[in-house]
Amino acid sequence: MNQNSNLQHVTVLLDEAISALAVQPNGRYVDGTFGRGGHSRLLLSRLGSEGRLLGFDKDPQAIQVGKSLACDDSRFSIVQRSFSELGSELEENGWAGQVCGVLLDLGVSSPQLDEAGRGFSFLNDGPLDMRMNPEQGVSAAQWLALAPEQDIARVFKEYGEERFAKRMARAVVARRAERPFERTCDLAEVLSVANPAWEKGRHPATRAFQGLRIHINNELVDLENGLEAAFDALGVGGRLVTISFHSLEDRIVKHFMRRLAKGEADHLPRDLPVRSSIFEPRLRVIGKPQYASPAEVASNFRSRSAIMRVAEKLR
Repeated sequence: MNQNSNLQHVTVLLDEAISALAVQPNGRYVDGTFGRGGHSRLLLSRLGSEGRLLGFDKDPQAIQVGKSLACDDSRFSIVQRSFSELGSELEENGWAGQVCGVLLDLGVSSPQLDEAGRGFSFLNDGPLDMRMNPEQGVSAAQWLALAPEQDIARVFKEYGEERFAKRMARAVVARRAERPFERTCDLAEVLSVANPAWEKGRHPATRAFQGLRIHINNELVDLENGLEAAFDALGVGGRLVTISFHSLEDRIVKHFMRRLAKGEADHLPRDLPVRSSIFEPRLRVIGKPQYASPAEVASNFRSRSAIMRVAEKLR
């Protein structure tokens, strides 16, 4: 692992997230997005000798850091899986329905962005990969080489919220006919030229790159499945803490928490016979959404878009 990438990583909303978990010293906890372990290390400092923490991550570099932490602290263990699969993992561990808290710090990590070889960033030229686990699935370059134009446009628009998605997709298909995309800066240049209205302070390829990354890693489907799995994993009184970095993620989290806080009945046909328990809230939203402080944003610009939401399981 590149040590520098570890040193460059700054955990967002560190104290706030761990405080929101209301840590019980002997409880069982899940860090669904271990990253470089900032949240996990602080959480472990609040646990007693009987407390346990299980980490999840798809990134092999994160797993390497996690295994090193596990060697130093027997209360911690880590698995290389998406947090969307935490249900089956907790079943195997005998933790199902007994977890005191689940933390999900969503999106891409600073080391992934900063290391050119991972292919996430248009600022550092590197191979166009974008996979959080480079050993699974297809790379961004492979997908762009074969995807139909309308699919590329859909990914840019739906996942990147790019208003010029069709123009960009058309430019991508036209250029790949000459030669395939293999480097991040090559793709960024084509996207930039295709974008007729550059936003001040934002690279013109930002939204398209976001959409492509989300698609390649199946991030939004993982989030939807992961939220359901996290709720099932929690015991009564257990806390779910999420940190989102863009509107698509936050919208999914907000709607999920709101739905379970109101009960499920509003999603059912009016004449459908149901048990009265389905009208009862299953989750309680704790406080208002929390954002990084001005001081944190000043020291870590990437925290500017972070939104933390907290909920507690009722039944």
